[in-house]
Amino acid sequence: MNTNNLFIIHTGTVIEDDTLTLEQLCTSCGVHADWLVRLVEESIIEPDGAEMPSWRFSGASLVRVRAAFNLEHDLGVNLAGIALALDLMEELERLRRQLKISRHG
Repeated sequence: MNTNNLFIIHTGTVIEDDTLTLEQLCTSCGVHADWLVRLVEESIIEPDGAEMPSWRFSGASLVRVRAAFNLEHDLGVNLAGIALALDLMEELERLRRQLKISRHG
């Protein structure tokens, strides 16, 4: 799958081998670059690359940005709350997977 295909994905599995530029991530999520920069500053998403022009984002960043957008626009959660909520949701998912493995293993 190449990164152009991520523009049309609305649900499904994100392939981690693909990376997105800042512009591609903006387009994929329908957000402005300045908002994504604020997410980076709050450590909500972490790009590969030291400088903004060389930033590359993983598929996991795509999922986090979409979730962050929904938290902010649907529920009015601020950036600090978004960071906490996303971390807690990921921890809950990790614990659920661990519980499922222990039940079946």
